[in-house]
Amino acid sequence: MADTNKSIASRLDELAQRIDSLENRVGNKATGSGGGREEGGEVQRFCAMPSVPERVFGAEVSPHRARLIRWIDKKWVNGTRLHYYFFDSGRYAGGADQQDMVREGFDVWRNVGIGLEFEEVSSIDDAEIRIGFLAGDGAWSYVGRDVLDIPGQRERTMNFGWDLTRDPRGVDTPVHEIGHTLGFPHEHQNPFAGIVWDEEAVYDFFGGEPNNWPRETTFHNVLRKLPENEVEGSEWDPDSVMHYGFPAGLIERPEQYRAGLRPALGLSEKDVSQARFFYPPQDDDRNPRLEPFRLEMLSLNPGEQKNYVIEPRATGRYHIQTFGQSDTLMVLFEEVGSDLRYVTADDDSGTGLNSRIDVRLQRGRRYVLRVRLYLNWASGDTALLLW
Repeated sequence: MADTNKSIASRLDELAQRIDSLENRVGNKATGSGGGREEGGEVQRFCAMPSVPERVFGAEVSPHRARLIRWIDKKWVNGTRLHYYFFDSGRYAGGADQQDMVREGFDVWRNVGIGLEFEEVSSIDDAEIRIGFLAGDGAWSYVGRDVLDIPGQRERTMNFGWDLTRDPRGVDTPVHEIGHTLGFPHEHQNPFAGIVWDEEAVYDFFGGEPNNWPRETTFHNVLRKLPENEVEGSEWDPDSVMHYGFPAGLIERPEQYRAGLRPALGLSEKDVSQARFFYPPQDDDRNPRLEPFRLEMLSLNPGEQKNYVIEPRATGRYHIQTFGQSDTLMVLFEEVGSDLRYVTADDDSGTGLNSRIDVRLQRGRRYVLRVRLYLNWASGDTALLLW
């Protein structure tokens, strides 16, 4: 009986503690204090990336091979022109001042001089990137080529859920979300950062106003360490535009960040170097021609790319294929005026197959083929043939 009374008393104490905790949280919300604010009172809102299932490989794919594929597969082939669209009616629509902030974010990346291009379009049907401004839904973007897998052309791939013109980070918020669309993850989740968190303090901070994140969202966007295969190099960049700022009390180590961590505004040197590594400037006018029945040796390192021009002498069905034990991505575009229009693609990564495109090409038209290597997973080089 004594044990039973002790158990009941223990449960009552636990219930009282939960009630106290709930009252404190309600009080914090009513006064506008608590989670999401720094000591100076500045409200902090954060990017909450959607969770996407991790790609799974068969037992025949070695860990090294899987690592290189995951490192590259969300990145666009260099030279891609990405089309973005602003919702202009309905609940996802945003004002001209909000749209201008996002346009400025695209300009920041464009001015780095990378090989990707950005074009605003007026039709949602032409857009890979579809940008909404649903208030209260946070800021987020899918990462890289994941935007192509979103079901429904009327669905957002990026959102801004607060007034960007009043955001103390200014254009850095759009730059951050566009960085995700280019394929770059959160830098504070870099496994080489060596950050040791006060995890309960982190959950409390992000669970409070104005973010109100459930624990799984906080884990996915803050505490979860990225696999080493998803980051470039082994250096942590606390000034990256892809890094959150954190108030005091969340980071236990490194000790210099116990009082808080605030990345510098703008792109860091590493942001720029990473963008130029994956998307170096290029000139399609200098691409070699891919001629029928002439074998081309690719001779690429992991992550590198070669581009070819195809100008068919006759209209008909053509085949383009890689040969060798390698993982490659091939994307074919057609030149239409000053634009390159996507035709088709094939990605053989993680399979025992070679990339192959079977397509009808027309005489008098000009096509551009882009081939990117994940890796050669056996000895020998990779070859390319058109016939």
